[in-house]
Amino acid sequence: MSAVAAFVDLLAGRRDAATLGPRDWDGLIGVARSEAMLATLAHRLDGAAVPPAVAALFADQRAAAEVAQRQALWEAEMARRALAPVGIEFVLLKGAAYAAADMTCAAGRQIGDLDILVLGADIRRAENALLKAGWEWVKSDPYDDHYYRAHMHELPPMIHSGRDRMIDVHHTILPKTHRITPDALALVSDAVTSGGGFAVLQPTDMAVHCAAHMLADGDLQGGLRNLWDFHLMTRGFAAADPGFWRQLDGRAALHGLQDAVHRAARLSRDLYGAALPGGWDRQDPADIWFRRRLLARDDWGRVTQPLLEQAFYIRSHWLRMPPAMLAKHLWTKWQKQHS
Repeated sequence: MSAVAAFVDLLAGRRDAATLGPRDWDGLIGVARSEAMLATLAHRLDGAAVPPAVAALFADQRAAAEVAQRQALWEAEMARRALAPVGIEFVLLKGAAYAAADMTCAAGRQIGDLDILVLGADIRRAENALLKAGWEWVKSDPYDDHYYRAHMHELPPMIHSGRDRMIDVHHTILPKTHRITPDALALVSDAVTSGGGFAVLQPTDMAVHCAAHMLADGDLQGGLRNLWDFHLMTRGFAAADPGFWRQLDGRAALHGLQDAVHRAARLSRDLYGAALPGGWDRQDPADIWFRRRLLARDDWGRVTQPLLEQAFYIRSHWLRMPPAMLAKHLWTKWQKQHS
């Protein structure tokens, strides 16, 4: 069995860690690092019978992940202090939102940038408030700045000059030029307050955004982590609300993201063993390519199907913008890189 298959089986609970040998652990750790899921694996196997060296590594990973989550929530608090005086409220997205809501998928999850969602009408005021509070632009290139502002779903990335932490300020969840236009106003207006006091997307919107980020706006880099998020959150939401899957289907339709959400559910079933309700478990021949892309790693954690990786990279750009705009954008980027 390949290391990536064993990794998925461990997460899904289909394999006992006690059956693994030293070479198995080498491959598993390599894959987990490549997927930014080493701390996730450490939490999943907390209390399992693992070799002493692995146990020590896992303990370090769990401790580091806990510190990183506290830092992420502190950064969210800093953003709140910057935006509240000008009357701007925001919704936390992705990893920081999962941590703020104390969700199962937050355990060990790596959190990079702080992602927040504000109303489109507030985007300029949010930008100015953050700049005054010490954030600055990561990129100074005029073309990139124009590209973000004219076509993307977020401001150009910003970083705090003192804390060296990045923030992505979204006004919707897919690029403006994308073939799909989610209802950004509904995302913000229907947000709920987490136990930590921050606004987060309501459950069905959170699952829709997770699926969209994974399948409608990317090339599946980090796909196993995003799919694990989707798997755990939908399982938890469904356990708390028997009507969750029906509500999720309706909400996905509202945002134009039914295909992405249903595919995420099927992939969650295929890889992590999710139990799906009737109407969600149909087969789609195209799913095999998504599974292959997600599992395309060798026992060192390296990508094993570069052509497939490139195909998904092209697909991600194809979804984001019309062909003529895509050709112009890629040509401009190529010229800039070779000038």
